[in-house]
Formats: sequence, structure tokens, C-alpha cells
Amino acid sequence: MARLFRSLDMCQPKSDALTGLFRSVEMCRCQIFLQTESAYNCVSELGELGAVMFRDLNPNVNAFQRKFVSEVRRCDEMERKLRYLRREIEKEHVPILKESGSPDAPLPREIIDLEATFEKLESELREVTTNQETLKENHLELTELKYVIMKVQNFFQDHEDRLAIHALHNEAPQGGQINPQVELMDGERVQMHGLERKDKFELSYITGVIRRDRVPGFERMLWRVSRGNAFLRLMEIPESFQDPKTGDLIQKSVFLIFLQGEQLKNRVKKICEGFRATVYHCPEQAQERREILVGVATRLEDLKTVLSQTEEHRRRLLIAAAKNMNGWVTKVWKIKAIYHTLNLFSLDVIQKCLIAECWIPVDQLEHVRMALKQGTEAAGSSVACILNRMESNEPPPTYFRLNKFTRGFQNLVDAYGTASYRELNPGPYTCVTFPFLFAVMFGDIGHGLIMAMFALWMVVREKSLQKKTENNEIFSMFYGGRYIMLLMGLFSVYTGIVYNEFFAKSFNIFGSSWKVSSAYTDSYVNTSETFMLDPNSTDWTRSPYPYGVDPMWGAPAQNKLVFLNSFKMKMSVLLGVSQMFFGLVLSLINYTYRKSKLEIFGVFIPQLLFLSLIFVYLCVLIVIKWIYYGPHPKSTPVGD
Repeated sequence: MARLFRSLDMCQPKSDALTGLFRSVEMCRCQIFLQTESAYNCVSELGELGAVMFRDLNPNVNAFQRKFVSEVRRCDEMERKLRYLRREIEKEHVPILKESGSPDAPLPREIIDLEATFEKLESELREVTTNQETLKENHLELTELKYVIMKVQNFFQDHEDRLAIHALHNEAPQGGQINPQVELMDGERVQMHGLERKDKFELSYITGVIRRDRVPGFERMLWRVSRGNAFLRLMEIPESFQDPKTGDLIQKSVFLIFLQGEQLKNRVKKICEGFRATVYHCPEQAQERREILVGVATRLEDLKTVLSQTEEHRRRLLIAAAKNMNGWVTKVWKIKAIYHTLNLFSLDVIQKCLIAECWIPVDQLEHVRMALKQGTEAAGSSVACILNRMESNEPPPTYFRLNKFTRGFQNLVDAYGTASYRELNPGPYTCVTFPFLFAVMFGDIGHGLIMAMFALWMVVREKSLQKKTENNEIFSMFYGGRYIMLLMGLFSVYTGIVYNEFFAKSFNIFGSSWKVSSAYTDSYVNTSETFMLDPNSTDWTRSPYPYGVDPMWGAPAQNKLVFLNSFKMKMSVLLGVSQMFFGLVLSLINYTYRKSKLEIFGVFIPQLLFLSLIFVYLCVLIVIKWIYYGPHPKSTPVGD
């Protein structure tokens, strides 16, 4: 079944609203004949009214074989485009404007305009995003090339400076040969066994950039493949790079590999590819490297200008889309709901109309007829829709009129079971009994205030917090029960005052009514860990504590828990039995409403006898003990 119900409390008289709250609304089964050209508008009006529950007249038809399946797929495609736009908007932290009301469902001819708008926005945004990623990749490559050339330039410059220092001290290599050991920066040395100038042995190098977290594995693999015949020099890049696709910050390092032989060079390049290292060509001549640096700097400036313009254009697109995002999403949802509902109707090929069956509240029949009339006029159809009331042996659905306050309590009741048709609704009574019974167990002023303040914050800001419940399941549970938590907190404050507990500590407002017996001195009371206070002492000069539990019970008394637990347990028994008795009274009202004598004599009376002979008898004994037995000698009644 497709439910199109919504809260009707705001548009109904108070008497009708109360009737739908304490007892389920009277329902009737109807049949509607809709013309094909006006069916969309009529269902749209019925959806806005929210007083109709349609039945599926095609239970054996596959979902992909129904009449309006193509329209539903179009809605799915529009939802996919809107989800993509929303992801990009949230990625750029563009605020989505909130709309004051809910827009109406668009007309069928307006759906084409919506599709064209979404298609244009998606294609343009994807194109701009692709261009932006390409520009970022080019900017990243040029930046990496700049650091590669700078690091290599510094490396060779330092080496040339070292050779010049050696020449000044008559330590330059003789015979035009390279020393077997060439001293490098930081005291590192490279073994170049018997290597001479390039005219005899070809000595080459490979430069590039690699991610810093892949360096250890890269070093080990290079050592194993080259068997120690390749020298690796790593130089860290101080700047962090942003990944063009993911946006994550990455730390990279420049590597400089010296090696000999073309075969080893090819192997090293494959290792670089395996570790996703980017290899850049670096000229051997210093003049060429300086010229490349100048060209790279010029291109980087141009790329920054183009990239900033592209980002600004992309942000303008997202801002324009964010202004209408919530309205578009609501419209698409309504369109999809309308076509999904139309798929539940049966098609009369002879009369070329759609036939629908639904359940409608009896007091809403005239409103439904008016909505059908408005839908027919909006579609421009000359043939009016027909609404017929049907007789049915099928039990009608249970429908209670709820508002934002009673909905949370009703969900709590429905978790245990849904009331039958026209039965009394236990939800309104739960609004008081559930928070109060909770407070009997949770009674504490401090903890109750914390719960009440948190719930009050959600109640005050319920409109702004409603958006956060869409993707947060845990918070949505707290948000749905905000009024339940508010009442539980307030009742807990009340019972905390009765229990005289504030964060498990008692407070003395009126002065304790207990008086230490004359047999005890003040020094004995202050130093002794245990002593007995006689409740029947003749030294009493005060009346009992005016309200709640005497603060003397907050002292470290040995019988504190015995007294308080017994008191709370017996009070909970009285309240629990009272609630069970109240439930029996409600069931008697239901049996009387249905005029079922069998249930009255066969169910209610045996339950009442069972409850009275066991639990009511127990409650009577508890009350008698509280009233007639006190601290006086020989257990005489208090009044005697």
C-alpha cells in the first residue's frame, strides 16, 4: 500500500483532532476513476492533502512492467544528478539556502525543463571539474619539475665547489681521470670503480619525484635490482602537494640516481613506474637547467591565473545550484511519489481511464472530492473524476491523527503493537505515565536538569536540527524523542526533590527533623562511625520534614539503602499495579464500544479477579503497613 498520510491537526477542528487522537479515525473504502490526462494532477492534490492510503491493484505485476516505470527511471536519473551536485556543493563548503515552505509538485510539462536544467548543470560542472583537475595536474607537474631542477642544480653546484676546493689544495684528479672515491655532501661517498670520462664509460643519471612514504621500499628494490651498482640521492621537498583528484596533501622527495649501462637504466625506469614515481628529464648543462627554470616559472604564473579563474567559475556554478537545491530535491521526490502511486492503479483500456482503490477517513471525503476537482481543473480536463464509496469485509487500517508532540509517544507504543481499528489509543496516556514511571527510577534533580536542558535545546532549535537527522541515525533517535526526554527530565527533577537528591547528594532546606537522643553527646556523635537514632524518641521537638526525604538519610547511615530501596520498590509496585488496572479499564471501554459481552465476561472479569486477588491485595497490605504501623511501642496504630 502507498501511504499519503500526513498530520491533519493544523487543518481540522479541535473536536475532530481529539477524536483522531484518543480513538482511531473512522475509515471508508473508496474507488476513484481518473482520466489519464488529469491523473497526475489529481494524485498531486491528494498528496498535498495527505488523507488517502492507496491499495496496490497490480500485486502480481513486476515493478519493471508497470505503466509509468519509464517516468520513475527518469526521476531516478534526476536524483542521481542532484546527488552529484550536492556532493560537489558540500565539497566546496557552499551553504545551501533553506526554503521557508515546501514547493508544489511541478506539472508534467515542467519536468522536461527540470531535466534539461539538471543535464546542463551536470555537464557544465563535470567539464569545469575536468578542466580544473587537468590544470591542477599540469601545475603539479611543473612544480615538481621546478623542484627537481633546483635540487639537481644545487647538487651539481656543490660538487663543482668541492672540486674547486680540491684543486686549490692540489688535490684535483690527474690524468683527466675521476677519483675512485668522489666525496659528496654530508660525508657520503660513492664507489666508481675504474670509471673514467664519458668518452670511455657512459655514466648517466635519472631524476624524478616520489612520494615520501614509498621511499623505503623504493630504496630496497633499487638496491636488489642494481646489486649496489646504482647510487640514490634523496632530497626532501619542503612543500606539501595536493592530489588533484582526492584533494589529500602529499609529501614528496626528489631522487637522483647515478648508474651505468642502458640495460640497468631501463630496469630502474620500470622500478620508478612500479612505485608510481614521476621521472623528469633534467639537462646536463647548467645553462640549459637555468633556462628551463625560467620557462617553468613563467608557465606556473600563467597556470595560476587560469586555475583561479576556473575555480571562480566553478564556485559560481555551485552557488547558483545551492540556491535551488532543496526545492529541486523536494520537487523530484514529489514527482517520483506521484508516478509510484500511479503505478498502483489499474488501467481500463476500454474507457481509457485509471482506476484506484483507497482508504479515506470519513470526515475527509469532502476534502478529497474538492482535491480531485482542483486537480481536474489544473489539468484542463473536461471530464470530472468519480469517487464511489465501496463496501468491504477487509479490516480498515488504523489511523491516528498525530502532531510533533504526540508522534514520539505513539512510535513508542507502536513498537509493542498497533491498536486495532477503532480501538482506544494508549498513546495520549503514555505522554504522562511513561515519563513519570521513568522518573520514579531516575529521580535526581541534577541529572534530570541535564536531560531536560538537552531536550529543551533540541525543541527550541528543532527546525535547524532537522537537517542533521538525515545522515545521522543515532542523533535522529534523540531528535525524534525530544519531547519524551523533556518530560522525563522535568519529572525526574520533581521526583529528585521528593527523594532529596541532587547528583546523589541531599540538601537541607528546612532543617532536619531528627534529634540526637540525650544519651549521646556531641563529641560521641562526631567521632563514632555508627550509632542508633530512636525514631520514637521523646526528645522530638519538631514536626516531620515538610517535603520529601529528611536530609539525615543522606548521612552515612547503615540502613540508608535498606530504607530507600524498600520505599522506592514499594512505591513502584503501587504505581505499576495502578497502570495495569488502568489498562484493564481501557480494555473494558473497548469491549463496551464493540458490544462484546463474551470479551467482557471471558477476558476482562478473569483478568480483574487475577489482578485483584494477587497484586491489589499486595498493594493494600503495603498501604496498611505505611498507615497503621509506626515507631511507637507494641506496634500500635499511629493515631491511638
